[in-house]
Parts: sequence; C-alpha cells; structure tokens
Amino acid sequence: MSGAAGAPSRPAGALRTLLEGIVDYAGLFPPASLDMRTAAERYAAHRAGSDRWALGRFVLPAARLAEFGREAAAVLPRDAGAAPWRLSALVGPDVEADIALVRAFAARHAAPAGRLAMVDSLEGRAATPDEIERLARAARTLGDDVTLFVELPLAGDVAPLVNVVCDAGARAKVRTGGVTADAFPPSDALARFIAACVKAGVPFKATAGLHHPLRARYPLTYAPDSPTGTMYGFLNVFVGAALLRTGMPEAELPALLEEGTPDAIRFDDAGVTWRAWRADRDALAAARAGVAQSFGSCSFEEPMSDLRALGLL
Repeated sequence: MSGAAGAPSRPAGALRTLLEGIVDYAGLFPPASLDMRTAAERYAAHRAGSDRWALGRFVLPAARLAEFGREAAAVLPRDAGAAPWRLSALVGPDVEADIALVRAFAARHAAPAGRLAMVDSLEGRAATPDEIERLARAARTLGDDVTLFVELPLAGDVAPLVNVVCDAGARAKVRTGGVTADAFPPSDALARFIAACVKAGVPFKATAGLHHPLRARYPLTYAPDSPTGTMYGFLNVFVGAALLRTGMPEAELPALLEEGTPDAIRFDDAGVTWRAWRADRDALAAARAGVAQSFGSCSFEEPMSDLRALGLL
C-alpha cells in the first residue's frame, strides 16, 4: 500500500532494505531527455514525495554542472538543516578537465550553513587497466568523500578488470540496456559481471534499461510508436546479487536474471525468496552495502508505479 501524499510509503521491510536510496535519477538522459530545469524540478518533487525513501542521487554530465547551478537554483534546499542534493557527475574522455569542473562546482556551492548540492559520486568509462587507474588517480584528487564508479565492457572475461577496479579503490558500473534492443547484454555476460563483483567484493551500480522491477518486454522509448524489447528488471539484478552473495550458485544467476513471473520473487518483512534460495533482511542490508549499490533511471515514477502494480508497495 502507498502512503498518503508527502508521507513515506511503507513497503514490506525486506523490499525497503533492498531498495532504499537505490534509484539514481537520470532524467537528463534518454529516453526521457529532459531539459535541466525540468529534471531538477522533478527531482525536487521526488525528494518531497511519498516514495523519497527509494531516491538516490541526481545524475548529470560534469560538463553541465554550471548549467545545473543556474537552472536548479530555485529548487535547491535553503533551510540550514536540509540535506544537500547528492549529485553523480559523469566524466568524459578529458578526465582532468571534468575533474576541474567538479572542483569548481564544489567551491561555488559551499554555503555557510552547509552545502546546497554536492558531487559525491563520479562515473566514467574504462576498458583497460591503464584507463581505470587514470580515472582513479583523478578522482582521488577530490578527496575521500567522492566515490568513483567505473563502467566496464562486458565482452569476454570481465573479472580481471573488476579486480583492477578493486585495487584502485573504486566501484564498478554496468550498462544493462538502452533505447535499442541490441543495447541489452546477454544474461550470461551480465551474470559474469555480477559474480565477478561479488567475488572481488566490489560494489556496483547499473545504468540504462532498468525502469521496471521484473524482466519482460517493454517499449524502449516513450514515443507512441516506440519499438519494444526485452528488458532486465531491477529486482532481478539486485536480488540476484544478494542471493549470489549469500550462497546461491553462479550457475543459477542467468535464470534469475531472465525471471519474469510476477510472483516468482517473493518479499516479506523478513526477507526475499526465489526458488529454493532466500536472503534475510540482514543479508540484503549487507548486499546493499557490499555489492548492490544503485541503478540509474531516467524516470523515478515508472519504477515506483510498477512496484505498486505488483502489489509490493
């Protein structure tokens, strides 16, 4: 059941443990592709809404931080006791230049009563150990309060790159879809990535194509004539990581990633069950802290409304 307007909704205890703060809002990106002011206004509304318990960071390119400062000014928190907006900044090929933009933004948005908005996460792509280490060196110049997520390619054996991410003190990121059917990786490749992160103890976030709780066929964009494609569900991905961490064999993970039966993944106050495998709330909390960090979505309403449609909220 959902809560009253403005009051936090009350999902089953285990579901909240798994999903609290998990949705990084990426309204600037396809298929939503909102302008900065609209995206900021929607994020502000989500922060005040009944589903705010599930909301994570606001995602934007580092190159658009100055624009964010202008367009979001009217909706940033002003009260001394209000929590600042947490931002995740995407860095491009010119890593050092983007880091300089993050540093300049931090200087502008510090306030006597506290920060109005803060970049506490960076995201960048890397396909080689050298690229990973370059990203990590640059991120370290911002201090220990900024977390780096490194998006890795899924082709072949991703475990060596995950180990480099671990050695660099960073976290991993995986692209789970996009706006075309060919952007979605095979389930065995995604399973290898999740298993490598669990084995190495590397937290990860996912991005793209995870608007819905369960795997099924959905429109790929918001256009009326959008093509459809089979998308992964965020419950499949994050329950899979939690169950793998608690002893489910890796060989079971592709089947869980492909699970689309609405009642196959069952939550109650004490835990979650899929087939013969179960994780209790302590295991879910440990999985969130240790491996299953967040996912980016250009819509916050869609994941939450789908959870309601499944009777989970």
